[in-house]
Amino acid sequence: MPSALPPVVLHQLSLASTVLDAELGSAIVSMHVFGSAVDTGLQPSSDLDLLVTVDEAPSESQRSAVLTQLLTVSAPPGASAMLRPLEVTVLSLAHLKPWRYPARRELQFGEWLRHDLLAGVFEAPMRDPDLAILITKVRDSSIALRGPEASALLPHVPQADLERALLDTVGQWNQPEDWAGDERNIVLALARCWYTAWTGRICSKQEAAAWVLERVDDRHKAVVANARAAYLGLEQDTLPIQPDAVQAFVRDARTEVEQKLAG
Repeated sequence: MPSALPPVVLHQLSLASTVLDAELGSAIVSMHVFGSAVDTGLQPSSDLDLLVTVDEAPSESQRSAVLTQLLTVSAPPGASAMLRPLEVTVLSLAHLKPWRYPARRELQFGEWLRHDLLAGVFEAPMRDPDLAILITKVRDSSIALRGPEASALLPHVPQADLERALLDTVGQWNQPEDWAGDERNIVLALARCWYTAWTGRICSKQEAAAWVLERVDDRHKAVVANARAAYLGLEQDTLPIQPDAVQAFVRDARTEVEQKLAG
């Protein structure tokens, strides 16, 4: 594994690789780490993002085994000094090439699924618009832990499909219950969508927030600034007690993205 990554991250990736090898074995074509670990450095609450590509779709029993065993090498934010929250996405090349939108994911692991996984509830493979954004990001900036560089393996996502993914993403957030309990992450996700809609590029949460802060009024500045500072571990997250301000930002940010892409 690349020595540029911190030892504690390398250790957790090694643990995750052991789980994946045990369940998926020779079907694994590549593993790529991406996101904060590669770009701007992991923040206190950052997930450790891993994309795994296989040459054949895993069976139902393999998927449930992977998801269950990954629970042992991941931890909720702040719960462990050694383990970060893992976010692991598994894609099959058979469903990626030729490219079609939305692409299909075989499985996704994340700490937000822990309760369901412990209860034996496992998502089936599904079409996921967000994969257009994820694949674009991994092709642009990632570290190959195994297999070829991402740009040589993963399909190019056409700009039109990246824009469709942005619209589908922001279209999820309509009512307060759509972001209740996850206000900070939704605000930052909207900032990233806004940035990408304007620039065609994908950047980190804190970079997108800084970009948006230069373009919003004082009311929205308070929301975005708190989301960014809380993500960086500099302030307490106060967004759950600012429901009207959060709702106003979600509405206006979504409108900005939709109007830009409609043009």
